[in-house]
Amino acid sequence: MKRIFTSFKLIVFLIIAITPVYSFSQNILNSGSIQGNFQMDAQYYQKDSAIGAQNVPQKVLMNAFCNLIYTNGNFSAGLRYESYRDPMLGFDSRYQGSGIAYRYASYKADDLEITVGNFYEQFGSGLIFRSYEERNLGLDNAIDGIKVRLTPYKGIVLKTLIGKQRYFWDLGAGIVRGGDAEFALNDMINSFSGSKTRITFGGSVVSTYQATEDILYDATQKYVLPENVAAFAGRFSISRGRVSLMSEYAYKSNNPNSSNQYIYKPGEALLVSATYSQKGLGLILSAKRIDNMEFKSSRTEPGNMLFINYLPSLTRQHTYSLSSMYPSATQPNGEMACQGELTYTLPKNTFLGGANGAEVKANYSLAKSIDKQFVSDSAAINPGGTLGYTSSFFKFGNEMYYQDFNIEVTKKISKTIKALISYVNITYNKAVIEGHPGAPMVYSSIFIADVTYKFTPKKSLRGEVQHLSTKQDNGNWVEGLLEYSIAPKWFFTVTDMYNYGNSDDSKKIHYYNVAMAFNKGANRVQISYGKQRQGILCVGGVCRSVPAADGINISITSSF
Repeated sequence: MKRIFTSFKLIVFLIIAITPVYSFSQNILNSGSIQGNFQMDAQYYQKDSAIGAQNVPQKVLMNAFCNLIYTNGNFSAGLRYESYRDPMLGFDSRYQGSGIAYRYASYKADDLEITVGNFYEQFGSGLIFRSYEERNLGLDNAIDGIKVRLTPYKGIVLKTLIGKQRYFWDLGAGIVRGGDAEFALNDMINSFSGSKTRITFGGSVVSTYQATEDILYDATQKYVLPENVAAFAGRFSISRGRVSLMSEYAYKSNNPNSSNQYIYKPGEALLVSATYSQKGLGLILSAKRIDNMEFKSSRTEPGNMLFINYLPSLTRQHTYSLSSMYPSATQPNGEMACQGELTYTLPKNTFLGGANGAEVKANYSLAKSIDKQFVSDSAAINPGGTLGYTSSFFKFGNEMYYQDFNIEVTKKISKTIKALISYVNITYNKAVIEGHPGAPMVYSSIFIADVTYKFTPKKSLRGEVQHLSTKQDNGNWVEGLLEYSIAPKWFFTVTDMYNYGNSDDSKKIHYYNVAMAFNKGANRVQISYGKQRQGILCVGGVCRSVPAADGINISITSSF
C-alpha cells in the first residue's frame, strides 16, 4: 500500500502544480466536469454445515469501490478508492484493507497522448498483453507506470508502456515493457479509402524483467533462469461486405516457471476467427492453439494475479445457473480448441416461424490437450531443466478438456408472451479444470425453459425451469425461478435449486434465494437472502473458486 500512496502523492503534486497554469488560460476549475461510479457488495454470513458454509467471525464482509474522474478538454485525471472490510468469501484475503488503489493523469496534445499512474491496455487480442480488471474474479492487473499513444500519420497508431503490475495493495516484482503498432491501410492510402475491402495489420512486443537467483526446484536441482523474457505477436484482420477474417500469432521466449515445471521450451499461440453475417443469418468459426503460454511478471506466482497476457476461451459463456455449473477454463500450458456458432432467424408467417418468427442459435465448442512428445523418458516424469517436450502444431492431443453443444430457440408467441427453450450438452474434465486429480469426467445434459408474460407494458412475470442430468459429480439438479418486475423500478425474484440426484441423502439440499431490487435513474439497490452453492466462476476462461455461503446479501450501485 505504501508504494501506491507514494505514487499517488506525486500525481496530486503534479496536478496541483499545473492547475494554476490551466486555470489562468482555460478556467479549468469552472469548465471541467467530474463523473464517477460507486459499488458496494456486503454479505451477512451464517454457518450452514449442511452445505459446507463456514463460520465467519466478523459476520459481515464487504467489497466496495468508488471511481472519480475529472475531465477538462484534453486533460483528465482520476482515482479509485477501494475498501475490503474484510474481503467477501471467495476473494483473496490479501485485498484486506482500504485505500486509493488506482490513480492516473492523462493529457492529449495533437497526436500524442500521455498517461502517468495506473492504466489498462491491450495489444491486439491480448495473446501477449492485456491489462484489465474483472471484479467478479477479484482480478486486477493494472499497470503502474507510463503509457504513450502516438498517431504520427492517419491510420497509424503506436503505443508504448513501461511499469509494474498491481499486486493487491502493492506492486509485483517484475517490470513490464511493451510496444504495439497498428496500421489501417484504408485510412493510410487515399486511393484505397473507398474500397469495400478493409485491411488492418499490426504487431506487438512485450518483455518482463525479474531479478533472479538460483531457484530450488526439488531437493537436488537448481536452475539458472532468464531475467528477461520477451514475447512477440503479429496480427491482421480483413473484411469485405458480409465476411471478415482475423488472426493473431504469438511467440514467447523460454520462460521456466512454477506452472510449466521450469522447462525451457518457448511458447506460442495462434488465434483465428471468421464471421459471416446477413439479414437473418450469422455464422462464427474460430480456432486456437496454445502451447506453454503462461506469461507473468513473477515466475512463481500462482492463481490469477500478475498475468501479463490473456488467453481467451473459445466456448459459449452461459448465463443460466445450471448451464454455467460446468464452465470452461483456458489451459495455458497446452490447449487446442475450436468453436462454431450459427444464428438463424425463421421468417414471420412461415410454417416454422409462425406469425412472429423465431430465432435459432446453435453452438459447438471443443477443447483438448495438445500433442506432446517428451524429449526423454525422465522428462515425462520430471521435465524441469530440460526442453520438456516437442509438439506437432496442428495435432490434437488425446485428452478431452471440454466439449459443449447447445441449441437455443427464442420465439415471441404473442404480444404478451415470449419464450426461450434450450438444450445444452457438456463434457467437463473436472480433474484438469478444477485441479482435482482422479475426479471423473462429467457428462451432463441441461434443459432450460424461460417464459415471460407481460400483463402491461411495465408489469411482467418471468418463469424459468432448468434441469441438469448427470451420473457423475453430485448427480441431477432441478431449478425453478419466478421474477415479477414493475419496470423500470422494481424487481422481485424467488428461486430454488435442488440437488435431488445426489447419492448422499444428507446433501439433497434446496439452494433457495429470494431477492428484491429497486432502480431509480443510475442508482440500484438489491437485497437477497439464501444459500450459495460451492463451485467455480469463470469469465472468458479465467476462473476463481466460489465457496458455499448462507446469508443476506446487499448490493448498491450508483453512477453520476
